Amino acid sequence: MTFQILQSQFSTIPTATHKTWKIVNPLVYPGWDELLATHPDRSFFHTGSWARVLSESYRYRPHYLVAGNGTLDGIVPFMEIRSFLTGRRGVSLPFTDYSASIIGGEPDVKDALHMIIQHGKESGWRYIEVRNPVSFPDSIPVFSSYFGHVLDLTGTEESVKANLRDSTKRNIKKAVKEGVTVEGFTTLESIQEFYRLNCLTRKEHGLPPQPVLFFQKIYEHVISRGFGFVALASYKGKNIAGAVCFHYGGKAVYKYGASNREYHQLRANNLAMWEAIRLCIRQGCRSFCFGRTEPENQGLRQFKSGWGAREHTIRYYRYDLGTDTFVRGKPYGHAFYNRIFNTIPVPISRVAGEILYRHVG
Repeated sequence: MTFQILQSQFSTIPTATHKTWKIVNPLVYPGWDELLATHPDRSFFHTGSWARVLSESYRYRPHYLVAGNGTLDGIVPFMEIRSFLTGRRGVSLPFTDYSASIIGGEPDVKDALHMIIQHGKESGWRYIEVRNPVSFPDSIPVFSSYFGHVLDLTGTEESVKANLRDSTKRNIKKAVKEGVTVEGFTTLESIQEFYRLNCLTRKEHGLPPQPVLFFQKIYEHVISRGFGFVALASYKGKNIAGAVCFHYGGKAVYKYGASNREYHQLRANNLAMWEAIRLCIRQGCRSFCFGRTEPENQGLRQFKSGWGAREHTIRYYRYDLGTDTFVRGKPYGHAFYNRIFNTIPVPISRVAGEILYRHVG
């Protein structure tokens, strides 16, 4: 890959390097989280905790592109996925809705891409994938796009609740009236209980559940270290819905939600979400991110919009290292395996998840 080829994706700009980029491994880099704390746009997904979750759950190898000396000036975090099924590639970051790369202006984007492309070729990657880099120019083709929703938490609980859609308020009220209660937990037992609910939800969606080791690592490196919690909604002594949230640097992330569909009419999901938001406000968080939503999932999009969240577009970019081009993805749609995982028993689906997830990233 030459600067001349890469230049075609950008407007005419100088080719001089504006930042000095290097590849580091945050798992062994001295003082990684302290360095990360020097940048105002840092997120939880840049932390060593999340890198450890991904690395120890799926045996991915961190290759973080970093600029700065003493302070962090830029970061594009990659994990190397090695799979005999899907090949070797660099993804920023797998199982992360968006990693919000911190790059800078257009010259810095070009320099960073030039280095990671060269590094990817030397590492034998098929492609690189960057998720939601805010500074990519419009001239670069988008591989896929999603909707994101972020709720402003800088007000009081009362002011945040006042901005909820009327139907969302009614659903919260209904859950309370029906006797649903929600509590926040930071215990291993709570993540295990969430995993049970998650298996039910993944079956409903026609997908295998993530490996249990993944949630164990979330507890070990995130929740037990004070970076998150599990909100569980119970009804007559039985947990029927839950949410896993992370928080770091004043920013909260709703990462996973699950429920028992048999109790859907109780609207426990709404109460669990509201209580999770309240817990994040009390933690001092200034924003609450609802994660990504596929464009065809209008029901989930409406659910998230009902909380008064601001909607934005999340873009993924993929660069094919064999053809030296950015590529576009295929249209969305239901895959054949959704029907399979809708019907097979949960224990079998769990085994499939243990085998397959590390290959898809």
